Amino acid sequence: MRLSGTEPERFTAVFDAYFAEIHRYVASRLGPSAAEDVVAETFLTAFRNRSRYDATRGGVRTWLYGIATNQISTQRRAELRALRAMGRQSPDLAVEGPEDRAVNGVTAQGLRPAIARAITSLNDGDRDVLLLVALAELSHEEVAAALGIPYGTVGSRLNRARKKVRAALGDTNPMHHVQLGRVERTSDRG
Repeated sequence: MRLSGTEPERFTAVFDAYFAEIHRYVASRLGPSAAEDVVAETFLTAFRNRSRYDATRGGVRTWLYGIATNQISTQRRAELRALRAMGRQSPDLAVEGPEDRAVNGVTAQGLRPAIARAITSLNDGDRDVLLLVALAELSHEEVAAALGIPYGTVGSRLNRARKKVRAALGDTNPMHHVQLGRVERTSDRG
């Protein structure tokens, strides 16, 4: 990054190193068709602002996730419509959509509508933190740097988001009860 300030062609190394990862994250939030434009805008923004990159606030990867998350916020209406539609669908219907990777990664097929409704109901800040942790697998430190928020705020937003999602699932943790594509509810509150 440092060298790309005076030698712009060096930015290609940043693009090559992080494009696929950032694209996966954006595609999982917005779907593959919207991802192309958002990722292109993310890297264009990063290139234009490369002189403002501050390594003391986090690594290049974290900085790019922050830019991508800001770009995603401009696409948030489409994301919310997709989640709302998924929340209305019958658990028996398998529909491919932008949120499938996130939802399939955390629960059984039958809970997709409930999780989609819960994610939709989160405020923007809580949703961004939850999805950066769940989809991008960023650490709390990386999320804080990406969003420009204090470390403690990441923990409180993540905790609040998890509680709300868990409450929408009847206070069960689907990760503990998934068996053969369906959830077995028990009294375990984990």
